Amino acid sequence: MQRYAQIIRLRAEDEAEYIRYHAEVWPTVLKRIEDCNIRNYSIFLRDHVLFAYFEYHGTDYEADMKLMAADAETQRWWKIMDPMQQPMENAGAGEKWSALKEVFHFDGPSVG
Repeated sequence: MQRYAQIIRLRAEDEAEYIRYHAEVWPTVLKRIEDCNIRNYSIFLRDHVLFAYFEYHGTDYEADMKLMAADAETQRWWKIMDPMQQPMENAGAGEKWSALKEVFHFDGPSVG
């Protein structure tokens, strides 16, 4: 399993709409996320910055992300979400969500 964290800006004028959509994510989009081996996916918001965290449980992340990007329903979802988002100022060319580097992780003791 690999952990991923990403950030992107949310346009202030779209905050309520973004939250509304994410309160009822389309089942087809959720199924595609699951089929692409993503688990424990969360998006947080503060001061118009979205922070996403998820765990990848597959063996070929790039192939799974290509599969997700090729999905018609996911493309339809992204067509609605993308205009609400704005890449970070220091994002690379063509980069939407900016990857974060993990610098610390602690699972703690297992509960027995």
